[in-house]
Amino acid sequence: MGAQERALLLEAFDSNWIAPLGPHVDGFEKEMATKVGVAHAAALSSGTAALHLALLLLGVGAGDEVLVSDLTFAASVNVIRYVGATPIFVDADATWTLDPDLLAEALADRARRGRLPKALIAVDLYGQCADYDRIATVCQRWDVPVIQDASEALGASYKGVPAGRQGVMSAFSFNGNKILTTSGGGMLLSDRSEWIVAARHLATQAREPAAHYEHRLVGYNYRLSNLLAAIGRGQLRVLDDRVKARRANFDWYRARFGDLPGWSFMPEAPYGTSNRWLTCVTVDPERGPDRETVRLALERADIEARPVWKPMHMQPVFEGLPTYGGGVGRRLFERGLCLPSGSSLTEEDRERVASVVLEVVSAGRAA
Repeated sequence: MGAQERALLLEAFDSNWIAPLGPHVDGFEKEMATKVGVAHAAALSSGTAALHLALLLLGVGAGDEVLVSDLTFAASVNVIRYVGATPIFVDADATWTLDPDLLAEALADRARRGRLPKALIAVDLYGQCADYDRIATVCQRWDVPVIQDASEALGASYKGVPAGRQGVMSAFSFNGNKILTTSGGGMLLSDRSEWIVAARHLATQAREPAAHYEHRLVGYNYRLSNLLAAIGRGQLRVLDDRVKARRANFDWYRARFGDLPGWSFMPEAPYGTSNRWLTCVTVDPERGPDRETVRLALERADIEARPVWKPMHMQPVFEGLPTYGGGVGRRLFERGLCLPSGSSLTEEDRERVASVVLEVVSAGRAA
């Protein structure tokens, strides 16, 4: 948080606009849409809410199937269950994002079964966009719309175009750990105004314009408060600086750890620029201390690091669901580690991380 966020928050507080509507909500939507280059946006309570509404707007419901990236956070998949549909998992490729070749295989197989999915949720993982040109080519053949889960990718780009312009709808998250945060919050964006108008309607309990409370649809309490939108507007003004800071973290870690035996960094896809939301590495256990040894050493030093996302097909709650591939995500989970990556990390912070990592690697060599 910085001075701009504080000033805008106090302005919102003093205005007495604290409900999930107000001038900062309107302003945040317009500024976010302009930043991403999409015509319309609806500010919501979470990225999960944005994905849920996107599925509803596409008419996805009970008995339908939805393709989704296997290597992701559970929210990308939970929303499919919210609407009563079945998730179909598609593995990652060398970019750690959705594999377009496996996607083509999955769609052809579902078509043979007479079960074409109603949508695809493609996840931009750890700040890197999926390969949307190839994905769109595959999905257009089968007339399957693409929802872009850009929750982790604000400030990234695909072929020079900001992340969030690649799907028929895109979802962003402003959770406390994201590169832009409103504490909790999210946004749904689309060039189709009727979808965003409908999303706002559903997000405000689907209340009809009547003097009394009239409802023709089941709605949700999904709108973002004016106070949190004020914070978001301040954060958006320094987004480019946040991206530079995250990418600087990645470059620093790569310079210090790039030559360690068995250590590899998440690659940057040649088609885009990652925001490097998190700096992620894989650690080969056959060439030195394994991922968990490194993570626990950091934990003992009061430094948090985490494994990469556990693939959805490995989660007990989704056990047995159809999966195409799975080996890439499984290996990344077994070896992958997310290092401390906050925009406010200092040189001293990074040196603390490095001292622990280098010590544990040195000890492993001696053993």
